[in-house]
Amino acid sequence: MQVTERNFPLFGNISAQAQPPAGGGIDIMTILLFVMLGLFVFMMFRRNKKSQQQAATLQSKFAPGIEVMTSFGLFGRIVSIDDVENKIVLELSPGNLATVHRQAVTKIVEQAVETPEESPVVPDDASSLTRDETTAAAPTETPEETIKRLNDEGKKDN
Repeated sequence: MQVTERNFPLFGNISAQAQPPAGGGIDIMTILLFVMLGLFVFMMFRRNKKSQQQAATLQSKFAPGIEVMTSFGLFGRIVSIDDVENKIVLELSPGNLATVHRQAVTKIVEQAVETPEESPVVPDDASSLTRDETTAAAPTETPEETIKRLNDEGKKDN
């Protein structure tokens, strides 16, 4: 039995749609594909360039005495930098040195400036623990007022 368009009218429509457009023009999907590919490549190179610039600015800040963190989580202070061999000597603790590759140092640790905090004044006796009757007590709300306030707050959220 031979398959013809009369037996299966759908095949005729499908085969007509599968053929390239007449005149050899470029399909809009092909153009869209190339635009998307170009955009993807552009974004990839741009991201690479940004990360290289960030690494270069970080490496320019390296100097002996700076607290740093390596890519594998080691914290230390830079003792010396060897630009020829791309090595940095870190002092992990007093007397303990480690040599790492320059690119393994990924972060400069910002040391917080310690400000002396005022210690709270603590009285010698327990007078601060008792309530002074001369001070006015804080106003308290009734359970009905509390329910009304909570309902009003719930209406504000919606």
